[in-house]
Amino acid sequence: MPTTYENLAKPIQLGSVQLKNRLMKNGTGFFWDDDGAMNDKYIAYFEALAKGGLALAVSACGPMQMGPMPGFRITGDEFIPGWTKWADAIKKHDCLAFHQLFHLGGMSPLFADPMPPAGPSASYIPREQSPRPGFEEAHEITKQEIEDVVDLFGTCAERMKKAGLQGTELNAACNHLLDSFMSRAWNFREDEFGGSIENRAKPTVMVIQEIKRRNGKDWPLILLMNGMEPDLKNGLTLEETIQFAKIYEAAGADAIEVRSEFYTHTDNWKRRSSTHFPDCYFYPDHPAHLDPNIVDDWGRGANIKIAAAIKKAVKVPVIVCGKMDWNNGEEAIRNGQADIISMNRRLLADPSAPKKILSGQLDDITPCTSCMTCFNLGEHFQPVACRVNPTLGKEREYEIKPADTKKKVLVIGGGPSGMEAARTAAKRGHKVVLYEKQKKLGGSMPVAAVVKGLEREDIVGFTEYLRKQMTKTGVAVYTGTEVTSAVIDREKPDVIVLAAGGTHEIPAIPGINSSKVQTGEKLHGTMKFWLKFFSPAFMNKVSKMFLPGVGKNVVIMGDRLHGCQTAEFLVHRGRKVTVVDSGPKEQIGDGLIDVFLKPFLLYWLEDQGVEIIPEVKYNEVNSEGLVITKNDGTRQTIKADTIITALPLKPNTDLVNKFKGKAKEFYNIGDSDEPGLIFDAIAAGAKIGREI
Repeated sequence: MPTTYENLAKPIQLGSVQLKNRLMKNGTGFFWDDDGAMNDKYIAYFEALAKGGLALAVSACGPMQMGPMPGFRITGDEFIPGWTKWADAIKKHDCLAFHQLFHLGGMSPLFADPMPPAGPSASYIPREQSPRPGFEEAHEITKQEIEDVVDLFGTCAERMKKAGLQGTELNAACNHLLDSFMSRAWNFREDEFGGSIENRAKPTVMVIQEIKRRNGKDWPLILLMNGMEPDLKNGLTLEETIQFAKIYEAAGADAIEVRSEFYTHTDNWKRRSSTHFPDCYFYPDHPAHLDPNIVDDWGRGANIKIAAAIKKAVKVPVIVCGKMDWNNGEEAIRNGQADIISMNRRLLADPSAPKKILSGQLDDITPCTSCMTCFNLGEHFQPVACRVNPTLGKEREYEIKPADTKKKVLVIGGGPSGMEAARTAAKRGHKVVLYEKQKKLGGSMPVAAVVKGLEREDIVGFTEYLRKQMTKTGVAVYTGTEVTSAVIDREKPDVIVLAAGGTHEIPAIPGINSSKVQTGEKLHGTMKFWLKFFSPAFMNKVSKMFLPGVGKNVVIMGDRLHGCQTAEFLVHRGRKVTVVDSGPKEQIGDGLIDVFLKPFLLYWLEDQGVEIIPEVKYNEVNSEGLVITKNDGTRQTIKADTIITALPLKPNTDLVNKFKGKAKEFYNIGDSDEPGLIFDAIAAGAKIGREI
C-alpha cells in the first residue's frame, strides 16, 4: 500500500551510513542484569524493533562511572560479546545499530544512591539554589578528571566498534555532565572550561574528537543536546544552543539531535525538578511562563520550533525528539524543520509501528498513552514494562502461537482486560464472542478519559484501537446485552472469561443515601449513559461549562489515584475541593506514577487550595456536609454541597458465583478479580488470552 508519509519513507545519509527511512529510536536502557551484562530480553525487544521497520536503533549503555547504577556496561572488554550479539540481532534486519554514551556528572536519578558525583562547579551551589535540589552534592571536577572522562568516552566507543556497532549517540543533554558544562545554571568556572560558549563547549568537543580519533573520522556520531532549558535561571537559551550546535558540527558531529530539559517554575526550592518529557512539563496545567519557541500543543512535538532554528544554522541532519509521532514528524520534515524523527515511548508501545506507518496500517498501531509507566519502573530500577504492550520484555515467550485445541470462548465485559483477552485468544485461532452490557465497548476507560482529560494521556486512542481490533481479529461483539443463563445456553462456550469490572466501595455511614452524595457507582453510571451519545472529548469540553449534580463545594472521599484525579477534574471546573481518606498519609496519591506525575499533581492541588486530610473516620453525612473524626480525636463537619466517593474498587464476587461452573473452563480477570490500573487489566487479558 502506498504510504501517505512520503517524507518519513525517504532514505537519508548520516555521516558514512544511510538510514532507509527517517524513523529512529533514541537511546534508553532497561531489562538489565545486576552484573551489567547484555541479556536476551533486551536483545529480543531490539530485534522486534528492527523487524518492525525502524531505520536506526540506539541503545543506552549504563552510565560509564561505576557504582550501584543499573544498565548494560561497556566499561570492560568482557562486555563486548554481549553487545556483539545485540548488534547482530539488529543489523540482520537492515537496521542500523548505534549506542548511546553518557556520564551522569552531578545528576542523581530519583531513586538511586550513586557514587559521589562530579560537576563543573556544583560544590559551591547551595542546595536551595541548585537547579535540582534533590541531586547529591557534587565536587568540582578537576582538569585531570575531565581528561579521564574524555578517555573513558573514547575507550567505551572503541569497544562498541569492536563489538560490531555502527555509530555513537553522545548524550550531552538532560542534566548530565556534558550538559552541565554548557549550562550557566551549573557552570560557574573561571578557567578554560567556563565563561564563554567556546569554553563551556570544550569538554563535549574533546569527547567528540577523542571518539573520532579512536574510531576513525567516518565513525558516525550523533550529538544529543538540550535545545533549551525553559524556566531555569541562567539555563540554556536557543541563541546559545545554536552556537553550540555549530561548534559541535565543526568538531565532527554528523547529526544534531534536539530535545529540551524543562524545569518547573517555582519559588519553592524543595519542589524544583526537571523533565525531558514535554507532556509532563504541561501537567497538570498549562505552564505559566511558556517560551514562544516551544510548540504549544500540550507537549506534542514541543521541540520542533527549536530544532527548526538549529537546522537553519547547521548543514548536518537535525533529529528532533519529544512527543513526536508520524503526523507531526512528517509535517516537520516536509516543512524543513527537521530531518529525522526520534521516538521512544511510542516504540515501546509498538515496536512494529514504523512498518505499519509506512504501509498505511495506522489502525493496527498500538498507541502510546503517555502514562509514564515505563519510565517510572526504570527509575525504580525495575524491568521496564508498558501499559498497552504486555509483550514488552516478553517478546519471545509472548509470541502469538496457534492454540493446540480451538475452543469457543465467551468473554463477559468489554473493558481493557476483556478486549485484550478476546483479541489475543482470537489471534490464536479460538472462536471468540464478547458481551458488554453497555452500548459501547471500553468499560471505564471512556469515563477515565473524561476525568483525566485528553491533553496528556491518549486513553481515547487506545480505546478506539482495541475496539477496532475486535473487528480485525474476528471477535463477535454484542453490546447493550447482559449475559444471562439463556445467553450461555445459546452460545455453549468451552471457556468463560469474566472481565466485568469491579464493584464500587460505598461507606456504610448514616446519610450516605442523601441526595447530596454522588457515589462512584452513580457517577460512572451517569457518565456512561451520556457517553452512549457523546464522545469523551465532547463530554470533557461541556463539563467545563455545565456539570449537573455537582455543587460549588465538594468533598471527595478517597485520596488515592481516583480521588486526586477527580479533585483535579473539579478544580479545573471551578469547584472548591476537600479530600479525605481513612488511610495513612503515606497512601495519598497511591496509584499515581511516582516520577513527575504524582508530585506535580499533589503540589498543584495544594496550590489550588485543595486540602487533603488522611487518617479520618467517616461519621455521617448531614445537611451541612460530611462529618469526620480526625486522627487527633477532634470532630469536624466539612461543609459541602456535594460529596463524592472515589474509593478503590472491590472484586466482583457476585458475578463469579453466578458464572463459575457454567463452562468447562472459567477465568476471572481484571478488576473483577483484582482491581488495579489499566496496566494490570491489559496484562491480565494478555496472559489469559495466551493460556486458553
